[in-house]
Amino acid sequence: MTSSTLPTMGVDLRALVGTPSGVGLMTLALLQRLAARGRAHYLGLAHRPTVADSELADAGIALEHQPAPFGVLWQQLRLPSRLRRGDVDLFWSPLMTLPSRMPLPGVVTIHDLTPLLFPETHRLKVRLSVLPFLRSTLQQARRIAVDSEATARDLRTHFPASTEKLRVVHPGVDPEFQPAPRDEIERTREELGCPEGYLLYAGTLEPRKNLELLLDAWEALRASDADAPPLVLVGPYGWRSRRLLGRIERLAPSGLSYLGRLPRDRQVEVVQAASIFVYPSLYEGFGLPPAEAMACGLPVIVSNRSSLPEVVGEAGLQIDPESAGDLASAIRCLLDQPTLARELGEKARARSRRFDWELSAQQMEEVLFEALG
Repeated sequence: MTSSTLPTMGVDLRALVGTPSGVGLMTLALLQRLAARGRAHYLGLAHRPTVADSELADAGIALEHQPAPFGVLWQQLRLPSRLRRGDVDLFWSPLMTLPSRMPLPGVVTIHDLTPLLFPETHRLKVRLSVLPFLRSTLQQARRIAVDSEATARDLRTHFPASTEKLRVVHPGVDPEFQPAPRDEIERTREELGCPEGYLLYAGTLEPRKNLELLLDAWEALRASDADAPPLVLVGPYGWRSRRLLGRIERLAPSGLSYLGRLPRDRQVEVVQAASIFVYPSLYEGFGLPPAEAMACGLPVIVSNRSSLPEVVGEAGLQIDPESAGDLASAIRCLLDQPTLARELGEKARARSRRFDWELSAQQMEEVLFEALG
């Protein structure tokens, strides 16, 4: 196939407008690798410039911006007329919805069904930008990519007509997440004031992440053992967590540190230097932070809900996310059994290799070409 006969895939880049969330970072990583495969031209479309325009251009991805005050208005009102020009063969939205009037074949990625199943965990803005368009999106999409078998199950349950369109494309883990040399780990721990190691949570501070339970478990550990490791939290403030922030401040003198959003390289260092990674989220479409911690060789503890057992498998401990005692016992188990912690870290490192961006790009490309027919 010559360059002139390659199909052109339009891509919704709204997830890269403003500070990218996990979905935005995954979109960028996947799109860069898709472009590198050379089997299609990619045209990124958005309602304003993205924070990754230079990186996308370097990857050979063409970019167009059509100014609009809100991304959802752009997608639903302006984008369809742009797609009718005839120079785009297929449109892929990595951000949950397609225009209600699709003039060409469409593919959508559904990361999870939290706006439908747990609407209280999202801002009104998010609910209004997804829920009114979800059913029409699933009806119009030629293929529906999902991050996990768990999300596929949810879609089959709530939208059984979508079953034949579903394709699982696990996200990948960025290559910088890998075990660090011992001297670098020691340096990072010293910088954080945790020379003997620490428990770590990385992710947004929001109700769905279940951090109140983590603090309950950690306080119980410290009450029974004054030498229990410090707890470090990393990630941006999300919403409805002001009470949580107040509690974090009160617990700071006891060994709790909240580092907020970190530069990417620093976040990698903090993950690499942790002793145990804890992620008690109530629901995840995939759960990339535990996968990243696994790639660094950390023993991980996750909730036994949604996609997290799928990600961790037997390479970590799974707990009831409604039981602080269960979580405290799991942490205590790893602290008291360093051999088990080390074995789980080795298993985690091996299991994380199945989450590879090159494989993700190959699978996503197959989905796009299936939809193109």
